[in-house]
Parts: sequence; structure tokens; C-alpha cells
Amino acid sequence: MLKVLSALRLSYLNSLKLTARRSNFSTECLYDESITKFISENTEIVVDHNLTPEIKLRLFTPNCRFWFERPEFWPFEDPYWAIYWPGGQALSRYLLDNPGVSLGKSVLDLGCGCGASAIAAKLCGANRVVANDIDSVATLATCMNFKLNGLESPVCVTDDMIGSDPGNFDLILLGDMFYDEALSYNLHTWLEDCIKTHKSQVLIGDPGRAQFEELAFQSRLKKLAQFELPKPVREENYGLNCSSVWAALCKPRHLSGHESF
Repeated sequence: MLKVLSALRLSYLNSLKLTARRSNFSTECLYDESITKFISENTEIVVDHNLTPEIKLRLFTPNCRFWFERPEFWPFEDPYWAIYWPGGQALSRYLLDNPGVSLGKSVLDLGCGCGASAIAAKLCGANRVVANDIDSVATLATCMNFKLNGLESPVCVTDDMIGSDPGNFDLILLGDMFYDEALSYNLHTWLEDCIKTHKSQVLIGDPGRAQFEELAFQSRLKKLAQFELPKPVREENYGLNCSSVWAALCKPRHLSGHESF
């Protein structure tokens, strides 16, 4: 199952529609009692062996049936939300260590997955949190994880927001989203528009994936923190040792007299 899970990000790309869409997004979080029950029965509450033991998450573990089951038996879209990806771990850890970053802010967690970064932002006092994922089961899992951590459900958006005007957010979070060249290019263009139009602060968590490190956008990035991944995370991610958090700057570093948003 580990090999299947490592490929989920690639299969996820096939379901993305990387074209501009409307800016009036659906904000209803799917609630289905049977799906909620299914998630509860086929995930395990995890609080350790990752960078954020403060946050409880329902995830796949070796104790879960579908960790070993053939993937075609999974009844929904690929459950990438059931994995706590290393980029998301670093981003969530950074937010928890620096609560002022999200305090009082309106926050968008793009491609929220399990919702860990959105949860971290809310725990640190974010005024408004929007969790976005094109998989409605992922947003349901995010709502379940919010409840697990004693928080009210966030606003959930299941539209593909990439390429569209997301609205005015103080802070945009992206955890482990740069895993494919085409998607990385579209994110690059979209983030530049968000920064230029709305002056949004952008934080990116990434463990050093090639698609991220090859971005032309690198000249506008400043590394804020680097975290050594716990041994179980390293083993599950084929030897990735560290994960970092980056801030996107208004201007390229070599042109900017100071590094701010």
C-alpha cells in the first residue's frame, strides 16, 4: 500500500481542471453520515510520529484495512487526504511555532487534504479559515479533524480555485502541492496573481521535490524554516529527510531591498 500511496499525488493531477473558473465558489461542506462512518472505521487517530503531535488527525496507518488492500477496492477518489504529507507537516509545525503568522488573519488552505495546516492556523487564532480541496471526501475528513481538535468546522470549498480569483485572503497556505511540473507551473502563475492583486502572504511547505526546486519562482522565495522529518515519515517517503517552509516575496530577492510581503 505504501507504493500506492506515494503515487496518489500523480493520480490526483488527472482529476484537476487547471483552467480558470468562476470566482463564486461553493462553500458547503459535504456531510454524509455513511461516509463519515466509513472514514471513522477505516482510519486511525494519529497524534505522534509526525511533526505536530499537538494535532489529532484521522489517517491511514498499518493498522487500517486499506493500508494493505488493493486500491481498486477503495470506493472514492484516491485518499491522498489520509496521508500527512511532509510538506504539510512542516507548514503546520511552522504555524504552531509562530502563532502571530495566522493570528487574526483570513486564511486559505489550498489543497487542504487532511486539513492539518488549516487546523494549525485556527488553533493559532486565525479569524477565518477556508479549507479548499476538489475532493469532497477530503473536505469532510477535514471537518472531522477540526471536530477532533475541538474546533468548529471551517468554510469548505470544493471548486478548483487554481486559475481563478480566490478573493481577498491575508494568508494562503500550500502544503506539498508542487509534485507535478504542469501543476507547479499553474500554481506559480496563480500565486503571482494572488500576491499582485490581493497582496496575500503565501507560505509553502515542501520537502525538496524536484518540481518545486526547479521553479522560476525560486527567486521570489525565502526559506523561513527547515525541519528534520521523524524516522517513520522518512521511511514512508522514500528517504526524504527534511521539509522546509518558504515565503513568497513581492519582488525577486536580488531586486528587493527588504524581504517582506
